[in-house]
Amino acid sequence: MKSLLNCNLKSEKARRNFYYFCQTIAPDFYRDDRPHLKTICDTLQSLHEGRLTREDGFVYKKLMLNVPPQHGKSRTLVNFVTWCFGKNPNEKVITGAYNDSTASDFSRYTRDAIDAKAIVNDDIVYSDIFPKTKIKKGNAGFEKWALEGSHFSYLGVGIGGSVTSKGGSILIVDDPVKNAEDALNENNLERIWLWYTSTFQSRVSAESGEPLEIVCMTPWSKNDICGKILAGKNANDWYRISMPAYDVATDTMLCESLFGKKRYFDLKELIEPGIFNANYQMTPLDKSGVLFKRDELNTFSMSEFSKDGAESILGYIDVMDDGNDSLSFALGYVFKDKVFITDVVFTNDNIDITLPLCVGLIKQQDVYDDKKVLKQSFDYIRVEANNQGGGFIRLLRQHLPPEKILPVKNTQNKNTRVIMQYGFIKKHFYFRNDYERNSPYAKFMDELYGYMKDGSSKHDDAPDSIAGLSKFVQGLLPHLFV
Repeated sequence: MKSLLNCNLKSEKARRNFYYFCQTIAPDFYRDDRPHLKTICDTLQSLHEGRLTREDGFVYKKLMLNVPPQHGKSRTLVNFVTWCFGKNPNEKVITGAYNDSTASDFSRYTRDAIDAKAIVNDDIVYSDIFPKTKIKKGNAGFEKWALEGSHFSYLGVGIGGSVTSKGGSILIVDDPVKNAEDALNENNLERIWLWYTSTFQSRVSAESGEPLEIVCMTPWSKNDICGKILAGKNANDWYRISMPAYDVATDTMLCESLFGKKRYFDLKELIEPGIFNANYQMTPLDKSGVLFKRDELNTFSMSEFSKDGAESILGYIDVMDDGNDSLSFALGYVFKDKVFITDVVFTNDNIDITLPLCVGLIKQQDVYDDKKVLKQSFDYIRVEANNQGGGFIRLLRQHLPPEKILPVKNTQNKNTRVIMQYGFIKKHFYFRNDYERNSPYAKFMDELYGYMKDGSSKHDDAPDSIAGLSKFVQGLLPHLFV
């Protein structure tokens, strides 16, 4: 049996203090060695109670949360919604996330927390703290539901979804941008901003006047919701919490128990710097400058290279689409966690020249023993099937084993493809340092080193083929790069 006095005392304190509420229902997560969680909780409570003020006395109604992944921000927002319902069952909450599934998850976690039952007798659950706050019977849906005594209490919707006829007293946007790939897509960011300004922000409950508004997300870009708010004329109306994962000045992590220093620096080596800094250091992507720096890529010389022991020989061909493009074919020898780019075909000649060059390079990889038995050959060549690629694939298959020529159609934005593969290329790819000046390899590397982060480069065939090979290698041989 629960100690009634102890339960009453804890429940009363949990009703008054949001952080203590979180500690009561999830003591294993809301620990004293995670002070950033207390900061978030105390700020949310001050926002709800109208105590979050500017120096001039202005009372904040809007909160921006920029916190690294896996640091409890979404979990705390779920708890905040349940606590607000306990404090005021007349609250009307609308949450938006990057798709309907994620929005439904947020809604389901909120409902489940309100309906939680004690597993152990001494457990204090939501109904002990707020006994009068209950889910209305017959409201089984997760996207939209009500508390007892209300017609509407909660709506969860994905970006682009409708919130017609619903007004909210608390509006929450939680991670509207799914990942770095979406963040690099300017059209996607514009779509999210349009939905946020034209649909989501217009849903204000007439009874409650100006709502509380919370935007919780990675600050990916100057063109995402946070970026545009902070650049706008009403930026000072927002209270912002920005918590980098790592404090450079003190050499300490925001929360070592949730995201340790070793993991932080391991990821820093693997992920493109702009994406890494946005995700973990709360610094929007800087898309200025070149992507591949000469002193960052691994190199080797053919005089020290041996083909013996290669796990696989793979290639990727980006076929020339028009007269301004080049055919770019990168051939790689794959060893344990290393890919050596030994040869390339890189030319803007027509197909009468490019086809024999590609076929010849592929056949050069064949190695025979003393009895002229083939002991080593290429494994697969992946060829972009977009535009002119289909015809090139058919011609290659006339000269090579057709089952080894694999078509691929790319629908992803080219610049996004290249940037997303940057970290893997930097860590695992090795490029020759002994190529001759003005050779195809030299021209290939010049184009790679000249590729701009913002995708503004006039020519991008070399980085596109390397990004394609990088993705191909990871998909075919993931066990070599664990």
